[in-house]
Amino acid sequence: MLVYGKNVAKAYLEKNKKINLIYLQNNFDDKTLISQIEKNKIAYKFCSKNEIDNLCPGVNQGIILSVPDYNYGSFESIIKNEDEVIVVLDHIEDPHNFGAIIRTCEAAGIKSIIISKDRQVSVNSTVMKTSVGTALNMNIVMVSNIANTLEKLKDLGYWIVGTALHNSVDYRTIDYSGKIIVVIGNEGNGISNIVEKKCDFIAKIPMYGETNSLNASVAAGIMLYEVIRNRK
Repeated sequence: MLVYGKNVAKAYLEKNKKINLIYLQNNFDDKTLISQIEKNKIAYKFCSKNEIDNLCPGVNQGIILSVPDYNYGSFESIIKNEDEVIVVLDHIEDPHNFGAIIRTCEAAGIKSIIISKDRQVSVNSTVMKTSVGTALNMNIVMVSNIANTLEKLKDLGYWIVGTALHNSVDYRTIDYSGKIIVVIGNEGNGISNIVEKKCDFIAKIPMYGETNSLNASVAAGIMLYEVIRNRK
């Protein structure tokens, strides 16, 4: 997998993650990063701007890392970690949304995110860049069936809070003091019917303007910080 950007590079270097090769643009002049690369004895090569942009178009900041594919956690790791709050993503497809949600989760102290194997963007270069490398701090678990996984978590004592506008209550009226799962739905369709049926609560974020919905990553941020505030 190719990942890019200075923050992502810093995250990989600081955590001493496996890096196969680093591509640097010819005029790359971040002496701190170059010093870290050399200190860690990681192979690197300089390339022209065209070569760099062909590898990773967009705002790559002149640095690209060739790294192993993301290492997903197991369902058992969640049980072992005894996570009190878990985020479940019900088929998020936009890598920018996924990356932003990861970044918000990390900032809020959430340790684990559960995603589906199907119809869900995986941890790719865009996700890693948008998360500014915080995906390396998260236990991201990929499962075959979200609904079945929620059922298992309910058996472990978790209360499940989904997000939707219909048949819902104000998100600020829910008691988040127990073991909580927050489910964030797909950008276009929201949470699926089968997942909604597994929820103990359906929360809504009031809309005061003309729009009737929020971006998935924005909704996740509002929900998660209400959960954290409520548990203080």
